[in-house]
Amino acid sequence: MSTLILFGLLIALMITGMPISISLGLTVLTFLFTMTQVPIESVALKLFTGIEKFEIMAIPFFILAGNFLTHGGVARRMINFASSMVGHWHGGLGLAGVLACALFAAISGSSPACVVAIGSIILPAMVKQGFPNKFGAGVITTSGALGILIPPSIAMVMFSVATNTSVGQLFMAGVVPGIMLATSLGVTTWYRARKNNYPRLPKASFAQRMKALRESFWGLSLIVLVIGGIYSGIFTPTEAAAVSAVYAFIVAVFIYKDLNLKQVPKVLLDSASMSAMLLYIITNAVLFSFLMTSEGVPQAMASWLIDMGFGPIAFLLMVNILLLLAGNVMEPSSIILIMAPILFPVAVQLGIDPVHFGILIVVNMEVGMCHPPVGLNLYVASGITKMGITELTVAVWPWLLTMLVFLGLVTYVPAISLWLPKTLGMM
Repeated sequence: MSTLILFGLLIALMITGMPISISLGLTVLTFLFTMTQVPIESVALKLFTGIEKFEIMAIPFFILAGNFLTHGGVARRMINFASSMVGHWHGGLGLAGVLACALFAAISGSSPACVVAIGSIILPAMVKQGFPNKFGAGVITTSGALGILIPPSIAMVMFSVATNTSVGQLFMAGVVPGIMLATSLGVTTWYRARKNNYPRLPKASFAQRMKALRESFWGLSLIVLVIGGIYSGIFTPTEAAAVSAVYAFIVAVFIYKDLNLKQVPKVLLDSASMSAMLLYIITNAVLFSFLMTSEGVPQAMASWLIDMGFGPIAFLLMVNILLLLAGNVMEPSSIILIMAPILFPVAVQLGIDPVHFGILIVVNMEVGMCHPPVGLNLYVASGITKMGITELTVAVWPWLLTMLVFLGLVTYVPAISLWLPKTLGMM
């Protein structure tokens, strides 16, 4: 009964349009004051200790790095490189958009950042070349979701914070699924472009490709720096985030010179504002998780599911349905921080690998970012394309179906997620 009241109160507050962070905080405080014997002093202690985790520092640093790269001309150079490589195939600029999103994902860690950085440059170019607006919007909205699957990923850091899973293992586990999903979205783009005979770019010469590679070299090097640094043990994922922020600043301001020093304070302010919003959600989600644990909700749920005879296959199906439904009303960071502490103990008890479970949740979040009513990527793409949410929802369907098929594959083939970290000796 207390669990139903807890979630009922949270849902009621969210329905009023209240921000998720405040809804979480008010739910916790109301429940603590009226229905539990937990000393209220423990709230202040939990607020402090809940975000006293080294891994959380990675979030503001990755946000800062992404903002420097978004404003610093890196995206434009990556698009030029991607176009020179795949632009001559059917739907050339669309394929270049998928590849550019995958490359930018590997240095930003954020899906909306991918959509903004790549979409604002490539979508006008696609329309100018003769692509329908819907086609370009569908490609970029869904390919932008790669930002939270291909490492580094802010969503993976949040899952790590919520469940104490290794960030390094999660990052490496995201590489193969990320490449597979990017390839699947590329194939969907190519097929639709070929079917509708959409325009292609002239094939770039070897010299043009080398020139594009040289121009994008400094941005692409960040991928090697972050992933190589983590795997080789030179630094932790959190230290990699700090290194990437400094590197992105140097590249944007002193190497590419697309960002002048007068613009840096605005980038810092925007990053601080976004970081504060996420950290406030994390703080309240930690309190919510603490309250659920003190009420024995995860343990009771685990016992109930096992008593009902749920095996790993049925449980994973239920998790997918639950997370896809949650994606209709909440944004990814909130879903991860609320749902992961409840579902994670059940998954472990059923023998599901924690890293595989983390990747499964992240892929669910990707799907959630591309469908209404709360799909962040839809709103960002809507701002760029000036299309309505309903029109965009129709536009993304072919790619969204591809993502759902891929979700089923990741759910029931753990080797997709676990092969690389196991091969590298990280697990």
